[in-house]
Amino acid sequence: MATNVEVSRNGTENPLSLLRRFTKRVQGSGILPRVRKDRYHERTLSHYKTKMKTLEGIKRREERAELIKLGKINPEAERAARRR
Repeated sequence: MATNVEVSRNGTENPLSLLRRFTKRVQGSGILPRVRKDRYHERTLSHYKTKMKTLEGIKRREERAELIKLGKINPEAERAARRR
């Protein structure tokens, strides 16, 4: 989504006034507010992607619970490591 703003130099116009005119044209076009608004916007995930992500989390928790039951990982040691 490119919006071009073009300003050409008029005769004996100095660079400062050309830059000022360009700035005014950009402000008038509304490009900056739109770009700043969308800067950190993330698209919402589709229903399917949300479901898949949830199922992956459930599977990961089940695997971790099984490893704890088998004694292969120590849950207290992991909690202490996270606090540091």
